[in-house]
Amino acid sequence: MTRKYFGTDGIRGRVGEGNITPDFALKLGWAAGRVLGEGRGGKVLIGKDTRISGYMFESALEAGLVAAGMDIRLLGPMPTPAIAYLTRTLRGVAGIVISASHNPYQDNGLKFFSADGDKLSDAVESAIEREFDRPLHTVGPAELGKVKRVDDARGRYIEFCKGTIPAAMSFRNLKLVVDCANGATYHVAPDVFEELGARVITIGDEPDGFNINRKVGSTSPEALMEAVVQEGADLGVAFDGDGDRVLMVDRDGNLIDGDQLIYIIAKSRLEQQYLKGEVVGTLMSNLGLEHALRRLDVGFVRTQVGDRYIMERLKQDDGILGGEPSGHIICRDRTSTGDGIVVALQVLAAMEDADRDLGDLAGEMQKYPQRLINIRLDEQRDIVGLPEIRDAVGSAERELGECGRVLLRPSGTEPLIRVMVEGIDEAQVDSIANRLTDVVRARIAG
Repeated sequence: MTRKYFGTDGIRGRVGEGNITPDFALKLGWAAGRVLGEGRGGKVLIGKDTRISGYMFESALEAGLVAAGMDIRLLGPMPTPAIAYLTRTLRGVAGIVISASHNPYQDNGLKFFSADGDKLSDAVESAIEREFDRPLHTVGPAELGKVKRVDDARGRYIEFCKGTIPAAMSFRNLKLVVDCANGATYHVAPDVFEELGARVITIGDEPDGFNINRKVGSTSPEALMEAVVQEGADLGVAFDGDGDRVLMVDRDGNLIDGDQLIYIIAKSRLEQQYLKGEVVGTLMSNLGLEHALRRLDVGFVRTQVGDRYIMERLKQDDGILGGEPSGHIICRDRTSTGDGIVVALQVLAAMEDADRDLGDLAGEMQKYPQRLINIRLDEQRDIVGLPEIRDAVGSAERELGECGRVLLRPSGTEPLIRVMVEGIDEAQVDSIANRLTDVVRARIAG
């Protein structure tokens, strides 16, 4: 179903451009209130990350929702999965997150959760878009919504996170470095790990509205890798700006990506006889994950890139675990969306149960060489289907045979073409990736 405003993960872009403006947010809030409230009103929760523009969009959404007769609960800076959780527990009709996730502060976006803490369906998003295109009419003065702040939102979410591992489990023997990306986890994640007994050193925990994801967090893990070694820590944990992604670092400073974390959790769940259904990855998941799970006799299936598609497949097959190499991982037996803190806790619990360190557990999965190149476009357009691009991809696939994969796809959130090549031989992978990149760039220039 084609949508006019919503992308694969809400609405996102450069602040002040396109749809990322306060007047758009106001009208969108009104339209969403009209559709989600179904004329009866209801409660909508609004949370945000730490970027400076969040104040502006929070106020605009508030005005639009109130004009539609919706009550509002303001959560302030909170991780995206916290908004999903609190929407369920506070019985909201919807939750709205103001965040551009792992993007820099110049960007922002709007993402919606249903009353169940899930992403909105395509049908509901389309209904909101149709309402958006109608004239805005404010309800009568007596029907206007009211706004309150949820003062204990942070504490509620911390307790939820702690409750996703056994009550008797303690991490008192672990020394952690936690990188909050100067984002929404800065006042939540350190306390979660400390309250579970760990000794915590924190970086990326001083947001100023402009430094979210800047040289810290899961998109720039070098700072964490260095800090873990310098501090002699047992491991490190890196979140992205809105806290729905996590990567980890072992005691030697080696990066442990989302595929490896999925493997660790899957094996732990399997050993405890909790694993249900196939593990769900995406087209970007490393072939090594598929092969490692096959050795455990665990099924693996790929979807399109995006947590929306992972969740759809998990629900379809009643599975509990899926995710992406970026660290966006869904533990459906614990929460309704990708949650960086919850995922990190599942990995720590797996370490505790196995009495092994992170590097040992991750080492059981052999990652195949994979080269990913992002090619920026001057505007969002899909050139992947052009004949010369298809021919180049076909030639690369024949060269790799059954020992590798090639993937070219447009980004769903940015004007980028992503070129991914994977295989057993690293030199061959690099050579093919560079050739494909040259073909794509030549076509763009032409």
